[in-house]
Amino acid sequence: MGAGDKAGNTGEKIEGAVKKNVGKAVGNERLEAEGRVEQAEGDLKQAGEHVKDAFRR
Repeated sequence: MGAGDKAGNTGEKIEGAVKKNVGKAVGNERLEAEGRVEQAEGDLKQAGEHVKDAFRR
């Protein structure tokens, strides 16, 4: 996994977590849902990179 990909995926996960928590704190269900989606996307992308790395070895 490239360092840029790893950082981008981690950033997306963190951004999603922040949105989710802010949405939950202010009672904004839409923002909370967007955060969950972004966090899940970051997790999926990171998992995909791990699979690619496994096949490269």
